[in-house]
Amino acid sequence: MPPYIYPVIETAEIETTFLELAEQWRRETGMLSVIAKISMHPAYQRIIGMGQPVVPLILRELEREPDHWFWALSAITGANPVQPEQRGRLQQMAEAWIKWGRANGYRW
Repeated sequence: MPPYIYPVIETAEIETTFLELAEQWRRETGMLSVIAKISMHPAYQRIIGMGQPVVPLILRELEREPDHWFWALSAITGANPVQPEQRGRLQQMAEAWIKWGRANGYRW
Protein backbone atom coordinates (compact mmCIF):
# COMPACT_ATOMS: atom_id res chain seq x y z
CA MET A 1 0.00 0.00 0.00
CA PRO A 2 1.37 3.47 -0.92
CA PRO A 3 2.26 5.77 1.97
CA TYR A 4 -0.25 8.40 0.81
CA ILE A 5 -3.71 8.02 -0.62
CA TYR A 6 -5.49 11.03 -2.07
CA PRO A 7 -9.23 11.24 -2.65
CA VAL A 8 -10.32 11.23 -6.27
CA ILE A 9 -12.33 14.32 -7.09
CA GLU A 10 -14.92 13.99 -9.82
CA THR A 11 -14.69 16.37 -12.79
CA ALA A 12 -18.08 17.93 -12.02
CA GLU A 13 -17.00 18.56 -8.44
CA ILE A 14 -13.76 20.19 -9.62
CA GLU A 15 -15.70 22.53 -11.90
CA THR A 16 -18.25 23.40 -9.21
CA THR A 17 -15.51 24.12 -6.67
CA PHE A 18 -13.55 26.16 -9.20
CA LEU A 19 -16.58 28.27 -10.13
CA GLU A 20 -17.43 28.92 -6.48
CA LEU A 21 -13.86 29.94 -5.67
CA ALA A 22 -13.58 32.08 -8.82
CA GLU A 23 -16.78 33.92 -7.91
CA GLN A 24 -15.56 34.49 -4.36
CA TRP A 25 -12.20 35.73 -5.67
CA ARG A 26 -13.83 38.18 -8.09
CA ARG A 27 -16.30 39.43 -5.49
CA GLU A 28 -13.64 40.00 -2.82
CA THR A 29 -10.90 41.45 -5.04
CA GLY A 30 -12.93 43.44 -7.56
CA MET A 31 -11.84 46.76 -6.12
CA LEU A 32 -8.15 45.87 -5.75
CA SER A 33 -5.55 47.05 -8.25
CA VAL A 34 -2.40 45.48 -6.80
CA ILE A 35 -1.81 42.20 -8.65
CA ALA A 36 0.10 40.68 -5.73
CA LYS A 37 -2.88 41.19 -3.42
CA ILE A 38 -5.29 39.86 -6.05
CA SER A 39 -3.11 36.78 -6.58
CA MET A 40 -2.59 36.08 -2.90
CA HIS A 41 -6.31 35.96 -2.10
CA PRO A 42 -7.14 32.64 -0.36
CA ALA A 43 -9.69 31.58 -3.01
CA TYR A 44 -7.16 32.23 -5.80
CA GLN A 45 -4.53 30.24 -3.91
CA ARG A 46 -6.97 27.34 -3.47
CA ILE A 47 -7.58 27.39 -7.23
CA ILE A 48 -3.84 27.13 -7.82
CA GLY A 49 -3.76 24.24 -5.36
CA MET A 50 -6.30 22.37 -7.46
CA GLY A 51 -3.56 21.94 -10.07
CA GLN A 52 -3.71 20.81 -13.70
CA PRO A 53 -7.43 19.89 -13.77
CA VAL A 54 -8.39 23.58 -13.49
CA VAL A 55 -6.20 24.80 -16.36
CA PRO A 56 -8.93 24.31 -19.01
CA LEU A 57 -11.44 25.97 -16.68
CA ILE A 58 -9.18 28.99 -16.26
CA LEU A 59 -8.60 29.16 -20.02
CA ARG A 60 -12.35 29.05 -20.59
CA GLU A 61 -12.77 31.94 -18.13
CA LEU A 62 -10.03 33.91 -19.91
CA GLU A 63 -11.75 33.37 -23.24
CA ARG A 64 -15.12 34.42 -21.80
CA GLU A 65 -13.79 37.47 -19.95
CA PRO A 66 -10.09 38.33 -19.59
CA ASP A 67 -9.05 38.65 -15.96
CA HIS A 68 -5.92 38.24 -13.85
CA TRP A 69 -5.54 34.45 -14.17
CA PHE A 70 -1.96 34.67 -15.45
CA TRP A 71 -0.24 34.15 -12.10
CA ALA A 72 -2.33 31.01 -11.49
CA LEU A 73 -1.65 29.63 -14.96
CA SER A 74 2.09 30.19 -14.60
CA ALA A 75 2.12 28.65 -11.12
CA ILE A 76 0.25 25.54 -12.27
CA THR A 77 1.88 24.98 -15.67
CA GLY A 78 5.34 26.51 -15.27
CA ALA A 79 4.79 28.30 -18.60
CA ASN A 80 4.58 31.97 -19.52
CA PRO A 81 3.65 32.56 -23.16
CA VAL A 82 3.15 36.32 -22.68
CA GLN A 83 5.68 38.34 -24.66
CA PRO A 84 7.32 41.39 -23.05
CA GLU A 85 5.41 43.78 -25.31
CA GLN A 86 2.10 42.18 -24.22
CA ARG A 87 2.65 42.69 -20.50
CA GLY A 88 0.03 44.90 -18.90
CA ARG A 89 -2.37 44.43 -21.82
CA LEU A 90 -5.04 42.17 -20.40
CA GLN A 91 -6.65 41.19 -23.73
CA GLN A 92 -3.30 40.40 -25.39
CA MET A 93 -2.12 38.42 -22.37
CA ALA A 94 -5.36 36.42 -22.37
CA GLU A 95 -5.01 35.72 -26.09
CA ALA A 96 -1.42 34.53 -25.59
CA TRP A 97 -2.53 32.06 -22.90
CA ILE A 98 -5.52 30.85 -24.93
CA LYS A 99 -3.25 30.24 -27.93
CA TRP A 100 -0.77 28.45 -25.65
CA GLY A 101 -3.54 26.30 -24.17
CA ARG A 102 -4.77 25.17 -27.58
CA ALA A 103 -1.21 24.50 -28.78
CA ASN A 104 -0.62 22.34 -25.69
CA GLY A 105 -3.73 20.22 -26.12
CA TYR A 106 -6.07 21.82 -23.60
CA ARG A 107 -9.76 21.72 -24.53
CA TRP A 108 -12.55 23.61 -22.84
